[in-house]
Parts: sequence; C-alpha cells; structure tokens
Amino acid sequence: MTERTIQSVEPHQASVVVVEDNADNLFIIVDMLREDVRVKYCNARASGRQLFKLLETQAILPVDLILLDIQIPYEDGYAVLRQIRETPALLQTKVVAVTANVLPQDVQRAREEGFDGFIGKPLNADRFPEQILRILGGESVWEPR
Repeated sequence: MTERTIQSVEPHQASVVVVEDNADNLFIIVDMLREDVRVKYCNARASGRQLFKLLETQAILPVDLILLDIQIPYEDGYAVLRQIRETPALLQTKVVAVTANVLPQDVQRAREEGFDGFIGKPLNADRFPEQILRILGGESVWEPR
C-alpha cells in the first residue's frame, strides 16, 4: 500500500483517540497526550468495537489521530485499521501503530497494511511527546525503538 498524505494539525486543536487494552499503557499515553502534548481532545478505548461505539455516540469528529495497539481484544489492530479505512468520516484520520511487536517484519507489515506511522513499546517518555508533535505536524514517524 502506498503512503498516505498526512495533513498537519496544531496540537491544541487536535482530537486524538487511543485504542489500547493495557490499562497502565492507556493511562500513560493519555496522560502524556494531555499534559505534555496538550491536545484539545483525548479519549481512549480498549478495543476496536469500543472505538466505533465511541464514534457513533459522541460528536468528536473529525478525529485527527488514532493511536492503535496491534494486540487488542476481539480483533487485531490490522482488522481495526481496515474498518477505519472503510469509514468515510475517518478517511483523513492518521492512524499510528503503537505496539511491542517491533521486529523489522512487524514494521514492514504495518506499512503494507496502511498505517501512517509506527511507535514501538515500551514508550520512551522523553521521546513520545515529540513523536506525537511530529505526527501532528504532518511528518511520517516510523520508530520501532
């Protein structure tokens, strides 16, 4: 799959949704997005099902960025990404894989499946806010380590 054109958005105007099933990781990511990056809106869900339920029930569109774990309940992150790409309201949404699967073949598969970027776990608290700022600024970030 070819890389998508990524639009720029100011952090204080950005809406970000995190899909992460590990409560500790979810808390840390949301905290950094709110406190360090200072995004306008941040919400989190533990699965793709919950993500789409959130989008159906709350008027948060447009969503500028979805940080999507690959290993989540009910379906993997690749299946959720396919659903996102088939949702007209999310066509311009950046979707970045955030995963502990950081081998070269994992990064390659994420590219082939159509992710807009890749951030490896464990997250580096010093680098993560800067990575998100770069993504929101329109840069394609592929950093498994």
